[in-house]
Amino acid sequence: LVVIPAFNESAALPQTIADLRSHQPALDIVVVDDGSADDTIAVAKSLGVEVLALPFNLGIGGALRCGFKYAVRHGYDRALQFDGDGQHLASEIATLLSPLDDGADMVIGVRFGDTGEYEVGRSRKLAMGVLRLLTRWLTGRRFTDTSSGFRAFSRRMLERFAEEYPLEYMDSVEALVLAVRGGYDVREVHTAMRQRVAGAPSNR
Repeated sequence: LVVIPAFNESAALPQTIADLRSHQPALDIVVVDDGSADDTIAVAKSLGVEVLALPFNLGIGGALRCGFKYAVRHGYDRALQFDGDGQHLASEIATLLSPLDDGADMVIGVRFGDTGEYEVGRSRKLAMGVLRLLTRWLTGRRFTDTSSGFRAFSRRMLERFAEEYPLEYMDSVEALVLAVRGGYDVREVHTAMRQRVAGAPSNR
C-alpha cells in the first residue's frame, strides 16, 4: 500500500498519482487528506484512489497513523510513505522495498546523493545536521537523513506505528528513534529525489 499524507496538494496530486501508476501499477494507493482547505479530496477521488478524509488538520503524524491503521486493518504486509508533492520518484520504490525482502522493518530513502537534484537551504541544512546528532545520541546509530518522508515499512512495523506513531511536529525523527529503541531493523538506502512540483513545502 502507498500511503500519501496530503495537505493542500490538489495541484501536485495528479502528477504524483500518474507517476505511481506508470512505474508501480500493481500497488494500491490511499490518500489521507489532513484537513485541506483546497480541493485535495475531490482531486484524489477523481483520480480513482482510496481517500481517507480527516475532519481537521492533525499534522503529518496523525495522517500517517491513520494510513497505517488502514493498512493493518486491510491486511497489507508492507506499506510505503510517499509525499503527494511530486518530490518522491515512483521509479525508486523498488530500491526502497528491497531491504524489506532481506528482513528490514523500516527503510528510509536518503535524499542526498550524487545527482544534486535535491537541495535545501543553509538554515534547513543546519537544522537537519542538529537532528542527525540528536538521533545519534538517542539511538547510538548514525543516520544520514533522519527526516526523509520516503519510507517503507514491514507488517511488524506497521502494527506498531498504527498504534504508536508519533503525532508531534518532528514525527519522522521520533518514529526513527522509537523504531531503533524498539529493536526493529531500520536501514537507509540512497534514492534519487526532486524538488516538489507544486504547493508549499513543509518544514521537514
